[in-house]
Amino acid sequence: MIFRTFGWSFAVTAVGLAFAAWQWGWEAFGIVLILSILEISLSFDNAVVNAGILKKMNAFWQRLFLTVGILIAVFGMRLVFPVVIVAISAKVGPIEAVELAIDEPGRYEDLVTDAHPAIAAFGGMFLLMIFLDFIFEDRDIKWLGRLERPLARLGKVDMLSACIALSVLLASALTFATHAHVSTGHADKAATVLLSGIAGLITYLVVGGLSGYFEDKLEEEEEHEHEEEERAKAEGKPVSVAALAGKAAFFLFLYLEVLDASFSFDGVIGAFAITNHIFWMALGLGIGAMYVRSLTVYLVRQGTLDDYVYLEHGAHYAIGALASILLITIQYEISEIITGLVGVILIAASFLSSVRRNKALEAAERKDLTSEEKTEVSSGT
Repeated sequence: MIFRTFGWSFAVTAVGLAFAAWQWGWEAFGIVLILSILEISLSFDNAVVNAGILKKMNAFWQRLFLTVGILIAVFGMRLVFPVVIVAISAKVGPIEAVELAIDEPGRYEDLVTDAHPAIAAFGGMFLLMIFLDFIFEDRDIKWLGRLERPLARLGKVDMLSACIALSVLLASALTFATHAHVSTGHADKAATVLLSGIAGLITYLVVGGLSGYFEDKLEEEEEHEHEEEERAKAEGKPVSVAALAGKAAFFLFLYLEVLDASFSFDGVIGAFAITNHIFWMALGLGIGAMYVRSLTVYLVRQGTLDDYVYLEHGAHYAIGALASILLITIQYEISEIITGLVGVILIAASFLSSVRRNKALEAAERKDLTSEEKTEVSSGT
């Protein structure tokens, strides 16, 4: 099971590390390995959240997530995305941006760092909305009951998540503008932060709204599956149900890709603390992304989220922490070590809480069973 799920990840790791050592030497081998570990540690919460969405898809869309999706994740976010950032910041073409990355890596890093406030605002807002919508939803299973129960009651207020997110964005932009030097360039950056954050919010609302809409439609269709099939056959349209499922899965797939893009922002930016080499960066982060995808599928197939019910809670709290960190880094620097550890600690805590809960339920079941046996013996049955 493990080899079947992680087989491609193992193969890509071996080939990638061998290629790095052959093409650039042992220094490249070590840096690519470090970047792979960095990406995995920073994105473990991504895998848990992705698993919660992916389990709603069938095997076809899960395979698509591992094939087409990984191409988007590796080449889109880990290679093309940094180049696009530089191209926009430096106002040059994509080819010139690649040449800049190869010939002037220091200048390339400066341009990406310069674009960080806008990237952090977009990704921070997208992830913040995910976190807020989660904690404001009333759930049967609660991890931190004293905190989650009152938040669930507050969640009955319409558009509360969007109002809070916009307030946080406004505060971040004003703080950035206040601390920045009085110059036209910094004024433009403050405006860019605001616009990028709004773009992140709009992206979440559009993609999340469409995926949620079609997911609800799919659930309704499944409840009346037999009736709909009969109606479709009578009208000569036997593919109507499948078409609806395709729409639902497509928008969930799109939502997953945007979610992965938002999670990868910190990894891409953090990679510059290790190397300026664009191809080493893409290779290392790409290998890490493969493991995140494989881990997502493994969690789905093993039913881990059903067995450890607080994992999803821990992952969403990690999302909230990452969103806060991204928004803080608009103005202040935060170590990538802190970014990675926060997510790992929260998920580990939720896992341990799940284990304790399972043990308590098992103990209660054994106690009830023992009580029933004693009752049967005393009654002579």
